[in-house]
Amino acid sequence: MDGIKCILFDIEGTVCPISFVKETLFPYALKALPSVLATQWDDPAFQSYRNAFPADVRGSPQALQAHVEDLTRRDVKVAALKNLQGYLWEDGYRSGAYATTLFPDVAPALRAWEGQGFRLAIYSSGSVFAQKLLFGHVRGAGGAVEDLTASFEGWFDTVNAGLKTEAASYRTIAEALKLEPSQILFLSDNVKEVDAAHQIAMKSIVVDRPGNAPLSAEDKNRLEIVTSLSEIK
Repeated sequence: MDGIKCILFDIEGTVCPISFVKETLFPYALKALPSVLATQWDDPAFQSYRNAFPADVRGSPQALQAHVEDLTRRDVKVAALKNLQGYLWEDGYRSGAYATTLFPDVAPALRAWEGQGFRLAIYSSGSVFAQKLLFGHVRGAGGAVEDLTASFEGWFDTVNAGLKTEAASYRTIAEALKLEPSQILFLSDNVKEVDAAHQIAMKSIVVDRPGNAPLSAEDKNRLEIVTSLSEIK
């Protein structure tokens, strides 16, 4: 990794299985939502989450619930949904209802790269709050829950950086990290995100994991692809 000073990670499908997000986190949020709407609708602490949605869907708890369920079903990556999901997931993490599952090569790679002096950062469509929850409650190899948040110095989402398929977002991240784009390695399962990073000369590699969308033959020929972080030298 000549010239690389920072490694920027996507989460879902890159360091964390898509199945954990879609089969554990999403269902938990939808299960918790009716109770939260019923008991916290007028709570000042909940107002910012409620009011982030369009006016026509926050006229009643039932309307907002239907809208959130629809967005979740379609996996629409909008800030209002992602922030609400983080709010709903917090109780599940803190109560021990679940802990984050990472691919087995991830934690060793994080420790190795951090030990070698690389700066580490996250860029996900999930809110920064949700990102920190996820890495703050990681199920370790022995079953104990670990907090890995201290390994990362940068946290970026669609609010503070921009959409992940737009090149300008990666320039924003580079500027925030006070690095040239060429000094950053971005790892993602999403080809469109990798292409966006390449547009500003940021090095980027596709991470192809079990359960991810199949890569086309064309993409396999034109992009650098790994199946494990241990393959990156």
